[in-house]
Amino acid sequence: MLAENIKKLRKQHKLSQEQLAHKAGITYSTLIKIESGTNSNPTIKTIKKLAETLRISIDKLTEEI
Repeated sequence: MLAENIKKLRKQHKLSQEQLAHKAGITYSTLIKIESGTNSNPTIKTIKKLAETLRISIDKLTEEI
């Protein structure tokens, strides 16, 4: 659910994975792992950075669609 939400929002914001990672201040490889589901338990710090960059609450980012 988190992976799908991040990918969907990233595309809505018309950002590449590399652009989102840079804007959020996380590594490209971390974002790739989260979006692919390889890292299904990212740190709260990482989730917060992504939520802020995508202009959405952590609750909304992590909820099931």
